[in-house]
Amino acid sequence: MPQVNRTNSWAAGEIAETITYLEQQWASAAKANDSARIAPLLADVLVEMDSDGTILRKPEVLARAKTEKWQVNEVSDIKVVVYGNMAVATGAWRGKGTSADGKAIDAQEHWLDTWHKNGKWQCIATASAPVKA
Repeated sequence: MPQVNRTNSWAAGEIAETITYLEQQWASAAKANDSARIAPLLADVLVEMDSDGTILRKPEVLARAKTEKWQVNEVSDIKVVVYGNMAVATGAWRGKGTSADGKAIDAQEHWLDTWHKNGKWQCIATASAPVKA
């Protein structure tokens, strides 16, 4: 049976705090249309699956961040599971604003982000789904 190397609980707690902070910074930068602050959080290989099933890559995510207008863009209920140099974060997102094409957005979603550390923590995959009422 292969051995599993799990991060010790102290280190896992510190990593979870870091990932939670990065998630909050991402939401804050998105609200401010600051793609320059978002870019270092995302790996070049990033794949995003939006709640409508659309698949985006890093350049598209950054371009969209410049054009959406938010009154509310916030994450909450963040939980992080750490496994070595990988972490999976889940949480809730609330957004109210206007999409790049001018459509009103008033949404609540659950999301899942996969983070990888290769010198620094970066998100490599993200997906979201609408909250069911």
